[in-house]
Amino acid sequence: MHPLLNTAIKAARRAGSIITRASEDISSLTITSKNMNDFVSEVDLASEKEIIRVLSQAYPDHGFIAEESGLSEKKENMWIIDPLDGTTNFLHNIPQYCVSIALKQKEEITHAVVYDPNRNHLFTASKGQGAYLNDRRIRVSKSPKLQDSIIGTGIPFRDFTYLPQYLVILEEIVKKTAGIRRPGSAALDLAYVAAGWFDGFWEIDLSTWDVAAGGLIVSEAGGMVSDFDEKNNWLLTGNIVATNPKIYDPLIKIIQQHIPEELRIKSSK
Repeated sequence: MHPLLNTAIKAARRAGSIITRASEDISSLTITSKNMNDFVSEVDLASEKEIIRVLSQAYPDHGFIAEESGLSEKKENMWIIDPLDGTTNFLHNIPQYCVSIALKQKEEITHAVVYDPNRNHLFTASKGQGAYLNDRRIRVSKSPKLQDSIIGTGIPFRDFTYLPQYLVILEEIVKKTAGIRRPGSAALDLAYVAAGWFDGFWEIDLSTWDVAAGGLIVSEAGGMVSDFDEKNNWLLTGNIVATNPKIYDPLIKIIQQHIPEELRIKSSK
């Protein structure tokens, strides 16, 4: 295992321990609202602080893009951190949340960790080295048809600008698949695509830290990842489609038929 990935795993597990301890008494936590339906707890902050501490200790010349503390000075090596993806689930005692850490080197994601502390599921990937769940190699599903596929998604909950168009897409996908799932943690949803548990996933306007680690894990598991224009700008735009290779075309075509032009333009930049 690469030392960079090993350090990220250490940081993710430390953060997972903080989250697990806090989950035993959620009612005592201090919770604030960043925006409508967008919450942050002291656990998010403590988890992020510990991740940055571990990574900085090992690599003091690296920078950070973190959900709660923002962007540090830009460096050649940038760690992209979501200290608790699925905060709303966590605050409602729904055990579907994770820690997400990715390393971007020269504008390319090279190492990724998504850690689910509830199930001790550790999803990892390094560029060109495949994807793993704990010590087992994982691959995307072999489902050949969209109609037999389970698709994950995230419903807009902060900005409702594109909600009408999203619902049109959702309706068509519901009718043309075996089912839709909306668990509430995009990083875990992407990891589930990599493991073959979901056949595909799509969402509009996610943040960099939501998709950085999961996107690499899907790619290294043999999946296809793109923005809505079938390009590789999903990390910048947050508009993402991730699937096994066989259902990519029919799924992306449904999205492209209904997505607003301004989102298509955003994806093309």
